Amino acid sequence: MALFEVSGFKSYSELRGQILPAGQKHLVDRTHHYNFGTKTQEFAFPRGVEPSGFLKSCNRDGGVCIDLNHGTTTLAFKFRHGVIVAVDSRASAGRYLASNDVNKVIEINPYLLGTMSGSAADCQYWERLLAKECRLYKLRNNHRISVAAASKLLSNMMLGYRGMGLSMGSMICGWDKEGPGLYYVDDNGTRLSGRMFSTGCGNSYAYGVVDSGYREDMTVEEAYELGRRGIAHATHRDAYSGGVVNMYHMRENGWIKVCKEDVSELIHRYREGMF
Repeated sequence: MALFEVSGFKSYSELRGQILPAGQKHLVDRTHHYNFGTKTQEFAFPRGVEPSGFLKSCNRDGGVCIDLNHGTTTLAFKFRHGVIVAVDSRASAGRYLASNDVNKVIEINPYLLGTMSGSAADCQYWERLLAKECRLYKLRNNHRISVAAASKLLSNMMLGYRGMGLSMGSMICGWDKEGPGLYYVDDNGTRLSGRMFSTGCGNSYAYGVVDSGYREDMTVEEAYELGRRGIAHATHRDAYSGGVVNMYHMRENGWIKVCKEDVSELIHRYREGMF
């Protein structure tokens, strides 16, 4: 009994009383994930502190300091032969480098790609859910979803949870009947169409490189080199970006993975222009 008192052990009945509201005897079935088919679109999470309230408590004023800053560099641009997507692979949590080998390109389907920037968990969850909705769309309509519609679905998901602590800045890239498509979507529900986007804390460095070398009529090899160079320069200047360059090329007949190259080797290759 003394050990139970020291450890704070509680009986099953006490724990059940904390989990279930007064008078409720059974757990109520809830939606396990976001679903467009329900009237009330909700995301199920454990009972307890509301996510937005928890995030507000994670600051110095609350006595607890949890650094939720993230670092990354992703870029994508359209040109005559499709869309180039290039990303780094470093996952960071403030000053802590969690991993140096994360693929920040999510393969939604053979004609759609999404990039990760912000919280890896948020990006992976919502873009995998987007992949499910795109597959259901194809089964129901017997043709694949357009890039514009796919990005709109993701934007609608984000609008439903605006202000609840999500952290996501994603680019949706693909090819449909209208040709190559590129959209930017973030956790506020913002949705923009454009020819070139870069996200993450290293985006200013990537924009500088890509802006200086971008042309609509580039050859495929020139586009590959521009994507590699943009990420390599960003990782050199931004402490929270690094690892390898993962590059994809979205073509009319689907995407291909172009390369996975160590940025330290690329920096030595571009040394003459950097130092």
